[in-house]
Amino acid sequence: MEGGTAPRWNPNGRELFYRIGNKMMAVEVTTQPSFTPAKPKVVFEGTYEPDPGGGRPNYDVSPDGQRFLMMKPAEQQAVALTQINVVLNWFAELKRRVPVTSDK
Repeated sequence: MEGGTAPRWNPNGRELFYRIGNKMMAVEVTTQPSFTPAKPKVVFEGTYEPDPGGGRPNYDVSPDGQRFLMMKPAEQQAVALTQINVVLNWFAELKRRVPVTSDK
């Protein structure tokens, strides 16, 4: 069995995501009567920023477990910053543009 890094649970609690190099892997698990993993599968493959280490993944999984938020490396060479934009009250702007809906 191969090892991996940066594990993160699918919000449904029945699947574990992790990375092996450029591959995002998933393995379904059952916990009753004991913890039993199924055969891992490749979810997708691509060049993304490497994990920072320390057991903290640098990606996140959407609440439905179907999408990932990951950082891609910059395609340009690094340049000196000449400007920094700071956005104030961004959360209020986000709530105005994307109203919260209830699933009830």
